[in-house]
Amino acid sequence: MDPAVLREDMVDGLESATKDVLQDEAVAVAMRDVPRHEFFDDERLAYADREHEVLGTRVLSPRTVARVLQALALEDDDSVLIVGAGVGYTAAVVAELVGATNVHAVDISRPIVIEARQNLERAGYDGVLVDCRDGAQGFPEYAPFDRILLEAAAVEPPRAVLEQLSADGRLVFPRGSQRQRLEAISATGDRTRFEAVSFAPLLVDGEQSGTLERNRMAREDREHAVRRAESRRGWEQDWIEWEHSVSSR
Repeated sequence: MDPAVLREDMVDGLESATKDVLQDEAVAVAMRDVPRHEFFDDERLAYADREHEVLGTRVLSPRTVARVLQALALEDDDSVLIVGAGVGYTAAVVAELVGATNVHAVDISRPIVIEARQNLERAGYDGVLVDCRDGAQGFPEYAPFDRILLEAAAVEPPRAVLEQLSADGRLVFPRGSQRQRLEAISATGDRTRFEAVSFAPLLVDGEQSGTLERNRMAREDREHAVRRAESRRGWEQDWIEWEHSVSSR
């Protein structure tokens, strides 16, 4: 079937009274324009309203993308940071709304960054900047940002990221660990809560998808990693994919 038809059906479903997920017309138009199948191997899966896993990262369902973008309340020419680039689809929709050169995305996983860059270029959004780095540190070289999206759950957003908001900026993230709710925070600390969601936790420096320790302060993470590395023997070592050796910490 023609991907454009599948895309129309996807958005119509999100706008339907049954799902009642998508109310923002600008977001709806953007989701109709972005060729979501360019971010997937199977175009039939691309337009299904469910999550997928690619290279160990969770790809958001269309309904979740609609929810987070409506919570962001994007405006023309906003400078946007996305922490957790994933396969690049969310960044592409944001690019439709604010312009590709205004979109910056980071991810801690190098394979994911490569995947996102390739997908975005193939889909026509090569102006989006995707960089491999610890998302908990944000992207200070391009700060401040009018909007920041954490595509990963945290009890509170990292301080370094919050400090990169513009004076009238807005940060959206899934708040919580096991039980999560989408939440928006203004630069002045005002909060708005939205519906329940389910995201993977925010990884910090030295962690990769599939490891066990997540969502800690950087110092606590390093100390915990050292203690656990000293206690691991044999097959347990196979559970860890090190970006840096423990001795370099």
